[in-house]
Parts: sequence; structure tokens; C-alpha cells
Amino acid sequence: MRLFIREHMLLIVVQILQFFLVLSIYWLDGYHRLMPALYSVFLGLLLLSGYLIFNYYSRRKFYARLSHKLNTLDQSLQKSDLTPVSEALDTLLKEQYQLYQKRIKTLEATQEEHLKFMNQWVHQMKTPLSVIELIAQNLDEPDSSNVREETERMKVGLNTILYMARLRTIEQDFHIKPVLLSKVISEVNKENKRFFIRNQVYPTMLESREGITVETDEKWLYFILSQLVNNAVKYSKDKSKKIIISLYEVAGEACIEVKDFGVGIPETDKRRVFEPFYTGENGRKFRESTGMGLYLTKEAIDQLGHRIELESSVNEGSTFRIVFSKTQNLTAL
Repeated sequence: MRLFIREHMLLIVVQILQFFLVLSIYWLDGYHRLMPALYSVFLGLLLLSGYLIFNYYSRRKFYARLSHKLNTLDQSLQKSDLTPVSEALDTLLKEQYQLYQKRIKTLEATQEEHLKFMNQWVHQMKTPLSVIELIAQNLDEPDSSNVREETERMKVGLNTILYMARLRTIEQDFHIKPVLLSKVISEVNKENKRFFIRNQVYPTMLESREGITVETDEKWLYFILSQLVNNAVKYSKDKSKKIIISLYEVAGEACIEVKDFGVGIPETDKRRVFEPFYTGENGRKFRESTGMGLYLTKEAIDQLGHRIELESSVNEGSTFRIVFSKTQNLTAL
């Protein structure tokens, strides 16, 4: 209704001015019979009102459509009133919809091709890295350790790229199943054994209850835990020699807790540590920080329906918790 009034406001104003102008001309010309003049104005207003009422009810669907937001793209294909302007709008929206769908399909095909390329490239790069590690075993120390350290860094970077590419289609990549949390923690610790030794920071696992099993994606959980463990070690180097990985239940929820005693996170950075490419104050001290690890961690956790909690104090350390809800904690059911 408001849109209709706004569209016809100029017509209404012009018509009223026209009535007053005609009356003024007749009055100045010496025609002072007021009743016939007012009657003619009344008829004119009656005709104007009739036109506006007829026009509104014949095009009310059109105005209602323009006044409400679209919730889905398919709503743009709805038919309006059978008036020339409405039909022209329907045709235009249909053409725009078809163009939009065509571009979406083109972008999806490009994205899928890019994802395939990234997956293939990452897996191809892992082969020469493995060969380099084998060659490094025949080198003398410290050259052997230095080469393997660099190859491990490259592996971490390649895995980050791979998971970043998969993040765009993360829902299609999920495989939810019962996962034994202690098994995932052990695999992460085993995979990072040399990383612990090189940085002289070692994990201690505390398990309050054996056999805690949750519904999640094992591959993505392994990646999430690896990111948290790597960060804990990286920011504890030269400050503390241990990190604590705890597995327990609270009020029916299962928790994996990664606690370090390193540099901690400044209060000003806590709200932004999960933003992409944000490295904060610690990122300027530790050049290896990319700002993508915690971002990917948070995105994956949100998509899996879990929860992440953070506690940290400067120069005292940080604690990250992965919390699995009651419905995801199969041990509590």
C-alpha cells in the first residue's frame, strides 16, 4: 500500500492543483456560483479515487511482491498480475534468474576443478617429501635433523592447504561415525613425536574415564587436535617443557582439553584468534604463524556441531577445549 501511494503521490498532487487552478480561473473571470464548481471538483475527485482504487486492486499482487524480500531465488519466478509492467518485470526477473544460475554453475565447476587440482598437487608433493626424508636418514647430524625438520614444516603447510580447500565443501567431506577419542589422541601424539623431541616439549595425557566415544568425523577431528597440539608446543618452546592433553566428561558432555604453559594470548587478541589470517601480537614474535590454523579449527568444529572454548593468560599459558554435546557423547547415552 505504501509503495502504491508513493508511486501515485505526484498524480494526486497534480490533480488537486489542477482543480484549484480551474476554480481560480473561473473565480477570477467573474463566475461566483460556488456549488456547481464544487460539484465538478467532487466528480473529479470521485473519478480520481475510482481510478486509484481500481488500479490498486488490479495490481495489488505486484505491489505486494515488490514490498516483500525474497527468501529464496525460486520466488523470483512467481507470476505477478497480468499487466504490462508486471509481465515485463516477470520476464526480466526470469532472465536474471537464468543468468544467475548459469554463472553459479560456472563458478561451481571452476571451484570443483580447483579443489581437484589442489588435492592432486598436495598428494603429489607428499611423495618427494617422503623421498627427501629417506635421503636425510643417510646424512650426518645435524644435517639430517635439519632436513627432516623442514620437510615436516612443509607437510604441515601442505595439509593446511588441503584442508583449506576442502573447507568449501566441508559438509560433503564429512563421514560421521563413532570415534574413540583416546585413539585419536594417541595417533596425534605418535605423528608428532619428532616434533615434540625437536622442540623439547612433551605431552602428558590424562584420561578420567576409558572408552569415551563420540559421534564425529575422525579425519577432521585428527586435524583439529593436531592444530591445537602444534600451537601448544610452538608457543611453549623455550618456556615450558610440557603440555597436558586431558580427556574427561562434564555434565554428560565429553571434552578434549589441550593445555600449555607458554606465552599465552593477550586479552585484546582473544576475540580475534579464530579469524582468518589473524596472527595478533604472538604472530609478530613467532614468524611461522599463518593465522589459518585456529580459523580452520573453528570452522570445522562449528560444522561438526561441536564447541570450542578458550582460556588464556599472558605468560601463564592457554587452554583449548573441544566439547562434544550430550547427544554426541555416546558413552553417556
